[in-house]
Amino acid sequence: MLADLKYRLRALFRRDAMERELDDELRFHIEREIERHLAAGLTRPEAERRSRRDFGGLDGIKEDARDARGVARIDSLVQDLRYAWRGLKARPAFAAGVVLTLGLGIGANAAMFGIVDRLLFRAPSYLEDADRVHRVHLSHLSSGTMQMERNLAFRRYLDLTELTTSFEGSAAFFGRRSPVGTGEQTRELQVTAASASLFELFDVRPVLGRFYTEAEDRVPSGEHVVVLSHAYWQAAFGGRTDVLGQLLVIGAAPYAIIGVAPPGFNGIDESVTSAMFIPITAFAYARNPGYADHYGWSWLEMVMRRKPGVSLESANADLNAASVASWQREREMSSGARTAAEARVRGELGSVLIGRGPQAGPEAGVVAWAMGVAVIVLLIACANVINLLLARSVQRRREIALRLALGVSRGRLFQQLMTETLLLATLGGLVGLGLAQWGGQTLRALFLADETSSAVAGDVRTLLVTATSTLVLALLTGLAPALQALGEDVAGTLKAGAREIGYRKSSARSALLLFQGALSVLLLVIAGLFVRSLLNVRSLRLGYDVDPVILVQGNLRGVQLSVAETRTLIDRLLLAALEVPGVRSVTPAVSVPFWSNEGRGAPYVEGRDSLDRLGRFMLQAGSPDYFETMGTRILRGRGFTPSDRVGAPPVVVVSQAMANAIWPGEDALGKRIRIGSDTMPFRTVVGVAEDNRGRSLDGSPEFWYFLSAEQRLATFGAVADNILVRVDGRAESFVEPLRRRLQREMPGAAYVNAVPLGTLVAPQQRAWHLGATMFVAFAALALALAAIGLYSVVAYSVAARTRELGVRIALGASLGAVARQVVGQGVSFAAIGVAVGGAIALLAARWIEPLLFDAPARDPLVLASVTGILLVVALLATVRPAIRATRVDPTVALRAE
Repeated sequence: MLADLKYRLRALFRRDAMERELDDELRFHIEREIERHLAAGLTRPEAERRSRRDFGGLDGIKEDARDARGVARIDSLVQDLRYAWRGLKARPAFAAGVVLTLGLGIGANAAMFGIVDRLLFRAPSYLEDADRVHRVHLSHLSSGTMQMERNLAFRRYLDLTELTTSFEGSAAFFGRRSPVGTGEQTRELQVTAASASLFELFDVRPVLGRFYTEAEDRVPSGEHVVVLSHAYWQAAFGGRTDVLGQLLVIGAAPYAIIGVAPPGFNGIDESVTSAMFIPITAFAYARNPGYADHYGWSWLEMVMRRKPGVSLESANADLNAASVASWQREREMSSGARTAAEARVRGELGSVLIGRGPQAGPEAGVVAWAMGVAVIVLLIACANVINLLLARSVQRRREIALRLALGVSRGRLFQQLMTETLLLATLGGLVGLGLAQWGGQTLRALFLADETSSAVAGDVRTLLVTATSTLVLALLTGLAPALQALGEDVAGTLKAGAREIGYRKSSARSALLLFQGALSVLLLVIAGLFVRSLLNVRSLRLGYDVDPVILVQGNLRGVQLSVAETRTLIDRLLLAALEVPGVRSVTPAVSVPFWSNEGRGAPYVEGRDSLDRLGRFMLQAGSPDYFETMGTRILRGRGFTPSDRVGAPPVVVVSQAMANAIWPGEDALGKRIRIGSDTMPFRTVVGVAEDNRGRSLDGSPEFWYFLSAEQRLATFGAVADNILVRVDGRAESFVEPLRRRLQREMPGAAYVNAVPLGTLVAPQQRAWHLGATMFVAFAALALALAAIGLYSVVAYSVAARTRELGVRIALGASLGAVARQVVGQGVSFAAIGVAVGGAIALLAARWIEPLLFDAPARDPLVLASVTGILLVVALLATVRPAIRATRVDPTVALRAE
């Protein structure tokens, strides 16, 4: 077998040498035969003649020998490729159009596949047995609705690990940005706090040093050790091997570097890129020493790996039982808590990928739809290319008939035609990879904000999928034109002159054109709906202004301050902020929309039962300038005044939704409520503010009540340590000057962060922003491809009907009538495509609507706009062919006839 393989490889790569050897061998045998005849007494000419006669045709023998080498198919393929390449060079415009069309379709799919694969299919790097690793989700009844969350308390994590038997491993992790370094070298980096058991879920070894162990991650306080990511090690330390043992200040404490993770290792959560890993117990103990003894702080995420042979159903049942038992333990620690049955406690195992789990965000749906849209773009490109190849096959009818008449087999000709298509598809695939490499970076910046790898280069999975799709595309685009070409009547085609082989109506080409138009309409409708959603979500009134507000947060970084000292520091920061040019007003705040919201439960109202069933109540506290700073309107009554201080009658401002829910049909002003417990003093409602949205943008009600920061401090003993700053203009240009001024007021190693409030709100709008951006881009691409397809078909029709049009003009047809006929052909195709595509869009509305924001999936304005756009594009695509039709010289056509 090995000898045969060597022979075939030699025949493939040393063909000239094999041909010389074959000639020498044939010459040898012929000479031996001549010598035999000479020995029998024949003359040399007669001996040579008989030897060649007896030996047979040399060309046939050579062909048989070449066939025996097993490379004949390769030879024919090489010949076909050379022929195809010459044909493409002879028609560069046609080749460029096909290659670019295929490249656009393939490139869009390659770029989107990399994103979809990353979010929905590809397990975290190095993860072992990924199909048996699951995120843990817990749900319970809250305010009348089932609430699911994947953030757990550390005590709950310990319970679920202890009380389950279906799993062979579990791990906890939490990621956040923390200050790293000292002095001017301090930077906020992504730090992952993870249990030591996390590393056991991966088939991974450090490139330097070691990972931390269970002993270093013990409860309650773990060791201050850190494992660096490979990228951070290279960037910050230049890949030096002497980093082990060095101290790195993370937060307020120094951590000893004990290892470096391998390239690409990011733990479970690959949505962000971690710079380092620290023991989760060390992280938790620094923030809350009693974290492991209570269930009140839900902050970490948990993953578990099923034992081999344990089904998902059995593991879910085990997790459910453990969740109920853990809830019972919590109830024993908290008197008056509901039973697990009353709370309807439930545990559920989800995919390790968030996008495929039960708590997948709207971005996952947008990504899936975007992939589907990319496939539709590829189908439009495919239909476009098939149309071009069908038109070209008509032009080559005589050439193909002549080759068949000369003895070329239909199978051999089919192979040659498919090779041409394969070459076109391969070139299109290469162009597509280039476009995907270029455009993929933009797409990944939209969907994968922290992704650092290249879009296509080096991604083996994307390259394999692209190569496979290119081969399939070659088959799809080449099959119909090849079959049409081979189905020609050879005798009839040869009898007909070149003049008689012209335009022929083709139902296949018409169907493909309608197919492109219908899919383009569908994409345009989806794009229009997402644009409408984005406009709706951006115009949504949140109950405060976003663009001119900046959030300032201080990080004490280990500096110990009393309540009085903290209040003094906040006061200094407030005064310093007012010194920055362009700052209009400032206020302390307890809650920050879409960042951190303080909830102290439902208020207590005289004569009313528990209000928890109404929903979640959120608390905000600020200075008299709070409502001016945030731009929150007071609808009735008043906001805070300087007189609302300690010792003055306690007051409260409530949101409109809260007032309507607690006192329906009544005026809330003058009503009294207690906050915190039924033993707290009554607070009088002095104002009703517009509704605020600080947790979600959906229609669920949010009940907000606002306290004076001074009165809240006196009641609850906590300082409002967030600062909100309103500036003249957009917040981005004021962030750095404000941060530099406030940093001068910070004690010791403490520092401040300043971020525009818009950066906290933007992620809530991200799904619709992504949808609008992606679908508009793909719809525009699809529309361009459809326009090119329509133009090519109409232009081909005009070119093929030149004589017919010339005769019609000679017989008296007006130029306007000829132009209207050509334009009408294209517009009629577009009109039918609008009808078909609109019907498909209406049928798909039920699947599209959940992804939209306050926009009907059957929006007549969007449908009307799409209809107008496609008809205008169809009109533009047919203008040039119509002008060309009116310029046909009738005398030339008559002479030809």
